[in-house]
Amino acid sequence: MIQVRVYRNEMQDIQSFEITGHAESGPYGHDLVCAGVSAVSFGAVNAIIKLCHIEPAIEQGGEGGYLKVQLPLNMSQEVYTKAQHLLEGMVVALETIERDYGQYIKIQ
Repeated sequence: MIQVRVYRNEMQDIQSFEITGHAESGPYGHDLVCAGVSAVSFGAVNAIIKLCHIEPAIEQGGEGGYLKVQLPLNMSQEVYTKAQHLLEGMVVALETIERDYGQYIKIQ
């Protein structure tokens, strides 16, 4: 099962997220849940890097199944707001996957 943990500050802004595990909803290379979660999460990270011009701290597992991303602390308000919109969009997309494939993914 894929576990998604979204870490928010006291204002409910997203500071970081962590994705662990494997969906195992299909054979290797044909796991649509895993592919969807990967596309959504990596797409959001790539959008933050390109559109916000920042480098979040990124940790990845060597065999897949692990991604942790943390926003830097020193951002302008404009960049911070843009990064928040991109991350909230990621959460909405992941919640959509969870709604249809909840036996393979859980968001906390």
